[in-house]
Amino acid sequence: MLLPWVKLAMDVNGLAIESQIVIWTRLTQIALGRGTAAEAVLMVTEKVAALTEASLTVASGGSAHKVVKGYRKRVRANVKRLRR
Repeated sequence: MLLPWVKLAMDVNGLAIESQIVIWTRLTQIALGRGTAAEAVLMVTEKVAALTEASLTVASGGSAHKVVKGYRKRVRANVKRLRR
């Protein structure tokens, strides 16, 4: 009974850390003059897309675990892309 909650807490913690890496990387790029307009647009559009996906997941009976898993997938992809 407790294990699913522990797993969710660990996944949310991982999401928080990975999200901070993306935020830090983007803000650093902007501060150093390496930010692009395309990246700024992407920051907004991907948040709208992720919210839509999460809303549909919850509306169709999906769990918080599934929502966090979807967010982590997107954030990890950003970490990889921004670290190149």
